[in-house]
Amino acid sequence: MKKERTKQKEKRAFENKIPGEGLSRRSFFKYMGAGIATYFVWTDYLASGILTTDEDNFPSSDQLSSWIHLSASGEITVFTGKVEVGQNIRTSLTQVVAEELFLPVSSITLVMGDTQLTPYDRGTYGSLTTPQMAPILRKAAANLREILLQQARQEWKLGEISLDMEQGMIQHPNNGKKLSYGDLAKGKNLLQKMDEDVPTIEPSKWKISGTSVPKINGRDFITGKHRYVSDMVLPEMLYGKVLRPPVQGAKLKRADTDKASSIPGVQVVRDGDFIGVAAKNSRTAAMALASIEADWERSPQVSRNQLFDHLVSSAEEGDAINPQVSRAFEEAAHKIEQDFEVQYIAHVPLEPRAGLAQWTGDKLEVWTGTQRPFGVQEELERAFNLPGEQIRVYMPDTGSGYGGKHTGEAGVEAAILSKATGKPVKVNWTREEEFKWAYFRPAGFIRVKGAASEQGITSWEFHNYNSGGAGIDLPYKGSNKHQEYHRSDTPLRQGSYRALASTANIFAMESTINDLAGKLGADPLQFRLNNLDNDRLEAVIKAAAGEFGWKRTKINENHGFGMACGAVKGGFVATFAEISVHPESRELKIIKAVTSFECGAIINPRHLESQVTGCVLQGLGGALFESVDFKDGDISNAFLSSYRVPRFKDVPDMRVKLVNRKDLPSSGAGEAPIVCIAPAIRNAIDDAVGVKINRLPMLPSGIVPKG
Repeated sequence: MKKERTKQKEKRAFENKIPGEGLSRRSFFKYMGAGIATYFVWTDYLASGILTTDEDNFPSSDQLSSWIHLSASGEITVFTGKVEVGQNIRTSLTQVVAEELFLPVSSITLVMGDTQLTPYDRGTYGSLTTPQMAPILRKAAANLREILLQQARQEWKLGEISLDMEQGMIQHPNNGKKLSYGDLAKGKNLLQKMDEDVPTIEPSKWKISGTSVPKINGRDFITGKHRYVSDMVLPEMLYGKVLRPPVQGAKLKRADTDKASSIPGVQVVRDGDFIGVAAKNSRTAAMALASIEADWERSPQVSRNQLFDHLVSSAEEGDAINPQVSRAFEEAAHKIEQDFEVQYIAHVPLEPRAGLAQWTGDKLEVWTGTQRPFGVQEELERAFNLPGEQIRVYMPDTGSGYGGKHTGEAGVEAAILSKATGKPVKVNWTREEEFKWAYFRPAGFIRVKGAASEQGITSWEFHNYNSGGAGIDLPYKGSNKHQEYHRSDTPLRQGSYRALASTANIFAMESTINDLAGKLGADPLQFRLNNLDNDRLEAVIKAAAGEFGWKRTKINENHGFGMACGAVKGGFVATFAEISVHPESRELKIIKAVTSFECGAIINPRHLESQVTGCVLQGLGGALFESVDFKDGDISNAFLSSYRVPRFKDVPDMRVKLVNRKDLPSSGAGEAPIVCIAPAIRNAIDDAVGVKINRLPMLPSGIVPKG
C-alpha cells in the first residue's frame, strides 16, 4: 500500500543518512532535523528497532545536579529545557519544587531554555510540560530534601527520626537548634543519581502546589521591565533584514544589490539564495532591502478555491475498511453522511519572530523566542557545521507560541548576518512576515459516515485528509469503527498549532454525534452520556451542564443551546454555548459559553482558569472567522487589518468550572480546552434556526445563512 511504502521510504532514507543501529533519541532529532513533523515519526522508528529507548524518560539525565543546585548561601536554582511562552509554567514548575522543599516560591530561581545550562529537551509542546517535567523536578527537589535531612541527622548524631523543615531551615527535635539548607550543603555538588523512588508529598497534603500563587515575574511584564528578544540590544549591534520571495514557491533568478550596497552603513550579505542586509538602525535596513531589484521564477500554485479537491486527490491511499462497518451503516435506520472543510489559520502570536546572534571566535550565541531551544541549536549546527557545544541558545520568556514557534528561522538568519558582518545582528520579523512565512495550522477535509439506533452508535467511518490524526478516536461506545488520517500534499507550509488536529476532528465528530441525536429525537446531552464509557468525560459534561443550566427554557425561538465534549492529551473538556440569531439580519450573537475542564490534580487554580479561558477565546477565532486567504502562492490577508481575530466585542459571558482530581496525576492544560467551542456553537446554531454549518470558520461575515 502507498502508506506503507511511504513509511519504508522514510526509514531507508534515515538509515542511509546515519548508518548503524542503536541511535539515541537526541541523535534522531539532531540528524533528521528540527522540523515540525519530525517527532511524529519517532514512534514508527522506535518500533522498527532503528532507535534505542535509552532516553525514554526524556530528558535522559539522571544526575541530580543536572536539575537542581543548592549554593552555600542557601539559594536554590532549578534547571529545565522547557520554556515560558505565556502558559505560566515558570510559576507552576517552581511551585512543585517549593512544595517538596518547604520553601516560598520567591526563594527559587528557575533557569529555562538555556542550551548550555539545562538538560536536553525536545521542546515545549503537546501539553507535556506538566505531566513530564513537573514529576522530574518534584523528584529532584524531594531528593535534595532527603539529602538535607540525612545530613542534619549526621550533624546532630541522630538516628532515623523525623525532622521538621520550614523556610529553608531544619529544626532539632529536642533543643530547638536550627541548621539552614546552605549550612548543610556547604557548597557541595549533588553528583549522585536521582532516586526515582523518593517519596513525594501527596496532592491532598499540598500547601504551595494547588494554590493560586501569583505569576512569577508578573510585575516585570506589566511594567515593561521584561525584555523580549525584540527589545534586546548588544554593543555595536546591527539590525538585519532578509530578502524574501514575493509569493510562496518562487525561486530567485537574479538580484541586483548595488543600490543597497551604496547606502552608507549598509552591509549586504549573500550566501547562495540567501540575501540579507545589516545596518545601524532598522529604518536604514528596511530602506536597503527595498532597494534590491530581484527577479523571481514563479511556479503554478494551488489556490484557496482549489484547496479541498487538492487535499483529497493528492492523499495517500487508505486502509481497507472492515465490511461490517459498511454493512452496519447500510442497514441502519438512522444514518448521516457528511463532509467538513477546515481552512488554514495563522498563529498570530503577540510577539512576531525575533533573533539576536553574536559570534565570539568560532562560538555562537543566539537569543530567540522559540518553543524548542535545542531544536534551534541543532538547526544552527547544520547551518554552520558546528558542534553543539560551540552554540548556545537562550530563550527569554517570550510573547506566545501556540505551537507556532517550533523553528528558529529568525535566529538562523541573525547568525548568518552576524557571521558575515563580524558584529551582533538582530532580526525582527514584521507582522506581515509572520503571517506569510511562518507555518499555518493545517487545512483539512473530513468525511464522516455515522449510524445509530436507540441502543447506541452502530457504525462509524471517519476520514481526515491532511490536517492530522490527533483526537481522531471516537470516545463513544460502538464496535464498528474505521478512523483514518490520510497524508496529503499541502499547498502552504503547515505545522503544529494548539491541540493539533484535535480541533478539526472533534468539530466534525461532535457535530455528527449531535446530528445523530437529532435523527433519533434524543436529547444531545443524554445521548452522549448513554454512549460514553469514560467517567472523567462524563464528570466534566455534568459539571458544565449544571453550571450552564442545560434544561432551562430558551428565551425565544431564535435562541439556541449547544454542547460538545472531548478528551485530548490527558485533559477532559466540555463546553456549552448559548447563542441567538437575529430574526431579520441573521447576525449571530454568542451570549454565554461555559467550559468545564479536568486535568488531574490542579497545581495552580487561577492560572489553570486563565489557560482554559485563553483557549476558548482563541478557539472563537478559528470557529467563526479566522482563515488564510491565498491565490497563486500569495497570502492576501497578511495583516491584522485584514486577518480577523477575536475582539473584545466578540467575547461572551464566559464561565470556567474546574474539576480537581487530587487522586490523579497532573496533566497539561494548554491545548484541550480549545477543541469544543466550535462544535458547541455550531450545534447551538442548529438548535436555534435549524442550520448545520460544516466548515471552519463557520461565519466569516457573522451572518447565519438561511436553511
